[in-house]
Amino acid sequence: QVQLVESGGGLVQAGGSLRMSCAASGDIFSSYTLGWYRQAPGKQRELVADMRNNGYARYADSVKGRFTISRDYAKKTVDLQMNSLKPEDTAVYYCYLAYANYTPRYWGQGTQVSVSS
Repeated sequence: QVQLVESGGGLVQAGGSLRMSCAASGDIFSSYTLGWYRQAPGKQRELVADMRNNGYARYADSVKGRFTISRDYAKKTVDLQMNSLKPEDTAVYYCYLAYANYTPRYWGQGTQVSVSS
């Protein structure tokens, strides 16, 4: 079994920054993707950013230039540094782990990020 435990998030004013971290543990295959989705009230869950084992990263267009994803391969963690936050970034953020084709296999518990205007 695989567990993803998230930390960070919270409430910040527009223009501020937050950092979230996710730690993976359990029986994990050697090659995997770690990343983040988010879901705002009344909206579908959407990809924010993810990173493969080879370091290739993807970002949603809405966060490019503001968010940075990074991984610590030894610790099996993924961080999301979020700068220049906007009210529209308000959502529950979910860490995820995928093996093939970026299809999420495991999810974290979700962390609330709220950005006030």
